[in-house]
Parts: sequence; structure tokens; C-alpha cells
Amino acid sequence: MTDPTLFQPDAENLGLIRCMPIKDRITWLMHRARSHSTTFQNPESVLARGRYIAQHPTGIIAFNCMDGRINTSMATDTPTGIILPFRNLGGRFDLGWPYFGEVLADQIRDMVGQGRRTLALITYHYSKGDPHRGCAGFNYNTDAARKHTFEIQRQMETVFGRGHSTVYPLVCGFETDDDALVLHGTGGEILDLSTKSTTDLDSLPTVPARLYPDMPDQMSQDLLPLVQGNISHISK
Repeated sequence: MTDPTLFQPDAENLGLIRCMPIKDRITWLMHRARSHSTTFQNPESVLARGRYIAQHPTGIIAFNCMDGRINTSMATDTPTGIILPFRNLGGRFDLGWPYFGEVLADQIRDMVGQGRRTLALITYHYSKGDPHRGCAGFNYNTDAARKHTFEIQRQMETVFGRGHSTVYPLVCGFETDDDALVLHGTGGEILDLSTKSTTDLDSLPTVPARLYPDMPDQMSQDLLPLVQGNISHISK
């Protein structure tokens, strides 16, 4: 019989779950899905999302690998439902794919219709502790995964413009040992947020403008909570 304590969201139980019979693992998974759904629909959560969007109007999408460790909302302490994830094995995407290109264009048009810009986080992931905890979709080749994200960035710029006034495609790594974002600036600068601490939070408002000098001011202000949230998340 499944131990009920395993259903607790903060339980230190991942090792135990992997050892459970498959039926118990399915039961655990369904319970977690219902728990997340209940939390998402909670009136407090609905109001929190509305308040967040009012304060930070930039729409945020994320191109992620389907690896379950890649949870950009959790890693940035952002309310669930703010960051819209697109997932595929290895984070492989091509704007030439007919249906995907249509869905993405519709999302961008919806944001434009609301007077909102869109920040696109194009991610690759890796583990600093063991290459084989990296991305199996790229055969654990982080260089190949990173190279692909820059190709997606180039496609985004071709389709939505290189001026970045409405859509800003931003390449960032996701280091899964620490859940740390690794930001790639337009000038080649790289900022690993695991090297920052909560004592640096007050100095962070200058980071987006320094890494992305062509980023619109409002978007830069809306990127900042993700940076601060990731540093706070890592410290936990």
C-alpha cells in the first residue's frame, strides 16, 4: 500500500518513489496532478496570477526539454501559469514545423492584441556534477544542445524581427543540480546565477540592462523578478 506521506509536496521521497511498484507510482503521479490542479484553481492563486500580470505585463514563454526537472516557474519562484512552456525531447524546436509555428504565432499575436510584449526563454540543460545527468535528447552533449538554442534564437529573430521591440528571444542554460539559470547576454557575456547569493539581490536591477542593452525597459523590469527568484530558489 502506498505510504500517504509520499503524497506531501515537500516530502524527501524521490528515491522511494523510483522503487515503488508501477501501480503505486501511477497512483502517486495522479495524486500529485490533482494536487497541482487544485492549487492552480485556488482563488488565491487566480488572484495572484492576475496581480502578477498587472505588475509585470510582459508575456513569458519557455522552450524546454520535456525532462521533468526543467521547471522554469518553480526555479524562478514565479506563480504557476505565468510562464507558458513549450516542451519537446531535448528542447528541439523548429519554427518551420507547421503546427508549432502556427501555435507560437497565435500566442505572440494574442500578446500583441493585449498590448504586451513577449520574452522567450530558449533553454538547454546540463548537470555540472555528472554529464550523464545532462540532456539525453542530445546524447549528453551540452555543446550541441547549446548550439541548437542559438539556432532557435536566430529563427525567432527572422520571424519576429531583430529589433526585439516586441519579441525578445533569450538563450539561457538550466543547470539541474542547482536549478540555476545561466544567462547568455547579447555581447557574449555569460552569467551563472548560482554564483550569486541573496546578498546580491539589491545590486541585480542593473543585470538585465547590462546583459541585454537592446531590451525594452518594461521587459527588462519584468525579467528582473525571474533573476531574483532564481537566486532565492537556489539558496533554498
